[in-house]
Amino acid sequence: MGVETFDVEEKRKRINVFKVGKIWVFKYFFADNQDLFRQLADHYNRETYRFEFKSVGERNQALKLLERNGFDAYPIEDLNGYLVKMDKFSKYAPVLRNSVAFTETPKERIFLMKDLAAVEEAIEFGAEIYKGDVAI
Repeated sequence: MGVETFDVEEKRKRINVFKVGKIWVFKYFFADNQDLFRQLADHYNRETYRFEFKSVGERNQALKLLERNGFDAYPIEDLNGYLVKMDKFSKYAPVLRNSVAFTETPKERIFLMKDLAAVEEAIEFGAEIYKGDVAI
């Protein structure tokens, strides 16, 4: 009598690609896929620790490359739900680590988080959901 096996589809990792101003950005650490990182390296900004794409064409090429390498990549233009705020004088390093972009106002720092799990983690560190328009 044979043992039945099931084909289990490997869970794909999600990457959100955000429209920030005139560019598209995402943050992801490719620890398990250095070859994929090398293919995207021309778009990596070492100062901000993120990948940046100046045109929709560049973004689309990256989305296809990510898809072929086991990722589900989602372009996101509406940043609502991914923005959190903190008092300008609070400790923010743990929140900054998982943010894709941030800006400051006279009273607060506003962060664009890389995914909804990062939003939840930021809230645990004292951040609040930001509602409203902001130029990040």
